[in-house]
Amino acid sequence: MRKSALVGWALLAPSLLLLGGLVGYPILYNFWLSLFAKHAFLPAQTFVGLGNYRYFATDGGIYAGSTIVLQLGLGVVAALLLNETFHGRGLLRGVVLFPYTIPTVVAVILWKWLLNDSYGLVDYVLVATGATRIPPAWLGKDYIMWSLIVTSVWQFFPFVVVTYLARLQTIPPELYEAATVDGAGAWRRFLHVTLPQTGAVLFVIVLLRGIWMFTKFDTVWLMAGEGGVSQYVRTLPVYAYERTFTYLQAGMGATLAVLMFGLLAGATAVYFGLFREEEIVS
Repeated sequence: MRKSALVGWALLAPSLLLLGGLVGYPILYNFWLSLFAKHAFLPAQTFVGLGNYRYFATDGGIYAGSTIVLQLGLGVVAALLLNETFHGRGLLRGVVLFPYTIPTVVAVILWKWLLNDSYGLVDYVLVATGATRIPPAWLGKDYIMWSLIVTSVWQFFPFVVVTYLARLQTIPPELYEAATVDGAGAWRRFLHVTLPQTGAVLFVIVLLRGIWMFTKFDTVWLMAGEGGVSQYVRTLPVYAYERTFTYLQAGMGATLAVLMFGLLAGATAVYFGLFREEEIVS
């Protein structure tokens, strides 16, 4: 038995060494690098300990937090409406899914055209209806964050709709019938029937959307680019890229990468812990 185990480990050793070299070493090196103020290309470096982490402790998460809340609110409301029976429901479900099916670059180009202050449709409608005389510069420094949030919510809220709607359709109708007989209105049925039945899937939705929005790169980069208004919209991946390759601060970039790794590792642990508990209960 012992000999068989040794043979098994010997056979696994090459794969483990390769995995450790490709995954383990970069993670450890990146953490070591985050403890230094290091130039991206030159060998100059200074040990700063946790100084880089203290520097980023005050950075906010407006983009991620706002988009998660709005995606969740809009997605849950849309899912509840699409769960009802009405004429044209199938078509409307397809329309709601459309933003999630198009490439990110197409979505960003579309919204940059809509929000352009010179020829954009949004400003044209605002001026034509008399809502404003001077069209706002939606892609300027004052509004770029909210334009980015609107674009991201429009593109990604269908994920919440599909996931939540799938769970809604598995709730036994008898529960709603019993609540109606007891005199519960629509709001009380939602609080006492729908929410308890969909609590687990809501947790998973928030967890997954949180991971994806905190690590979002493409939408932010395509919307704001590098330089100009990009300093007013910073997600962790874009900020890490700028720190490393624009400001040549490899230590700062490594610190942001460590923070993202910690975020993903923690979220993954919570995710698998939740499903392990569900398996034990079931």
